[in-house]
Amino acid sequence: MPDDAARARQRTGTGIALALALVLGAVLVTGRPDDDSGPDADDCRPRTVTSWSADTALTDEFARYGDDAGRTDDWTGGDGTHSVRLPDGRLLWLFSDTFLGRVHRPPNPVGESYTWRDTTAPMVRNSAVLMRDGRLEGTLPAPLFPDPAPGQWRWPVAARVEARAPGSSEQVVKVLLWVRRDGQHPWIYGVPTATEVATLSLPDLRLESVVTVLDQQQVADPSRRVLFGTTLVEEDGWTYVFGGDDGRPASRPASHAYVARVPEGGLGDPAAWEFWDGSQWQTRARPRPVLGDGLRTGVGSAFSVARDEGTYVLFTMAAGAEGLTTVASYWACSPTGPWHGPAHRFTPALPGNGTAAYNPQTHPELSGDGRLVLSYDVNWLEMSAAAAMLSRNVSLYRPRFLTVRLGPRE
Repeated sequence: MPDDAARARQRTGTGIALALALVLGAVLVTGRPDDDSGPDADDCRPRTVTSWSADTALTDEFARYGDDAGRTDDWTGGDGTHSVRLPDGRLLWLFSDTFLGRVHRPPNPVGESYTWRDTTAPMVRNSAVLMRDGRLEGTLPAPLFPDPAPGQWRWPVAARVEARAPGSSEQVVKVLLWVRRDGQHPWIYGVPTATEVATLSLPDLRLESVVTVLDQQQVADPSRRVLFGTTLVEEDGWTYVFGGDDGRPASRPASHAYVARVPEGGLGDPAAWEFWDGSQWQTRARPRPVLGDGLRTGVGSAFSVARDEGTYVLFTMAAGAEGLTTVASYWACSPTGPWHGPAHRFTPALPGNGTAAYNPQTHPELSGDGRLVLSYDVNWLEMSAAAAMLSRNVSLYRPRFLTVRLGPRE
């Protein structure tokens, strides 16, 4: 069981499980699997970030909603930002560690006061917020995904709308979940245990079921356990599901990236999952890394992959100290690699000293016309002060958004 300090941090929702465990395990290196083919590989060209700018409209919308003190049971801040477009046009936003409750505005807007929350504000392990036509409307009853057992919790990651079963005309939302449990040092942020898939009904988004698609509890070394779902890419009837391990807590300098694939409509069927074993896809294989050498470079567990004109583009935090502030991009012609890069690095804005950026995620449902919408999460870096700072200034623990444009790499 974690020590009292770790328990306090978890109760107060510092979100360091994503802010540090995933941030400090930053970046990646070229993997060299045998298969260099992939969907439309002949159309693949080197791609890089040619420009980026702040998307203030989206960032401000989450600030507006989080600062609304009209309700006491809705979202006021969170991390692990993922999104999925629903058939009726609404956008479902999924979050990991989340603050609920009411926020308070400073009595005097002049000076160093910020909108703040009580230190007793409730924190849940996951939440979901609905947006319509660019405006956030409400928070679903939280947590949306209950803890599987005492001392364990679920973090939602990538999601997609698909047929209830292959060939079915009925659609549901399938949400990838990471299951973690309490652990001792160095696993004070949680020991990875399994990847699950939850099914939500449409249009009411009622939780129908949760199924385990990859149980990792039999892997003795927790740093070698792989959790899938940090990002999804859909192509030619397949859903490519990317994931990572937690190498850093075991004193390895970086984590590895992995990939699985599932035929359309099969995310919730464990038998339909195929894992890249280093040379081919297999249903009962130990996943093998497609990115990272485990020595010099690697990925944080939270990274994102997008498809751009026949090329796969990956966004992750950069290597070393830059991993707290800087996003790097890589490209490949296949989900299995080889991956090339970094093609470009850029440093988005942070709200002052002492904060860190992490979890760069693309949002294809908001992208188009040659641009990608990318979010990144923000947290207070110093663990001992995180709980107090996130209560004192509620704006610190909310997603920020960018517009990124890609072009040929020269």
